[in-house]
Amino acid sequence: MVKMPDELALMRVSGALLASVFEMLDAQNLAGLSTLQVNDMVDRFITDDLAARPASKGQYGFEYVLNSSINHVVCHGVPNAKDIIRDGDIVNLDITLEKDGFIADSSKTYVVGNAPPAAKRLVKVAQEAMWQGIRQVRAGAHLGDIGFAIERHAKKNGYAVVRDYCGHGIGREMHEEPQVLHFGRAGTGMTLREGMVFTIEPMINQGTREVSTEEDGWTVVTDDGKLSAQFEHTVAVTRDGVEVLTLRGTSGRGGWRDGGDGGSAWPFAAHSVRAE
Repeated sequence: MVKMPDELALMRVSGALLASVFEMLDAQNLAGLSTLQVNDMVDRFITDDLAARPASKGQYGFEYVLNSSINHVVCHGVPNAKDIIRDGDIVNLDITLEKDGFIADSSKTYVVGNAPPAAKRLVKVAQEAMWQGIRQVRAGAHLGDIGFAIERHAKKNGYAVVRDYCGHGIGREMHEEPQVLHFGRAGTGMTLREGMVFTIEPMINQGTREVSTEEDGWTVVTDDGKLSAQFEHTVAVTRDGVEVLTLRGTSGRGGWRDGGDGGSAWPFAAHSVRAE
């Protein structure tokens, strides 16, 4: 589970490349596009522009480079030419990228056009919940600290955390140990060590936390049909805190680092606008 310095250096490259995929998507008007069109756009950008490999394509028999999850779809939505992203939707795009043998994983929920205030609020809180979890990461902390912080923030805002899916270690393989739950008790679970790399990717629901998988075997939806939002970053445990390897909005300066001192290095407002 612990990456050596040379391995971590390669993971920084993968993370920065994946961040640039989302920066490309940030400049697109998604309304009116099919999820398959978005998939193909990302496929071309990763392979042609970045000379990298879309790691999800062919993984576990999945044919596409991303998951596209609209509104009540929680995760693993399958790109389709008939699924049109419309004004007012929220859509999560979950993308993986491999470069020089190492994989990065990240996702973002986009608010498309004039979405209702309730949808915008859910997306905002989902992003905040992810960052609440990230702020717990440092050598000597516990996995339970991450989940506790995430669920506390979601519940405080009247939302539920999906428990059926979790974050995961990542490196040469997309899914490695440890499993990173998005709920839990502070001070419990595995002790974090410098060099661990894993994803934090909470799925936050408007209503019940219960979900179901549709007949295609991939698409996961909320049981009550209410909205779900998700954000995800790949993070590394450092000697002094945490490094976010897939951070967007840093203009090539590398991942964000927090020394764990609770200072001003991490303003919520800045990350909710650009450094996502």
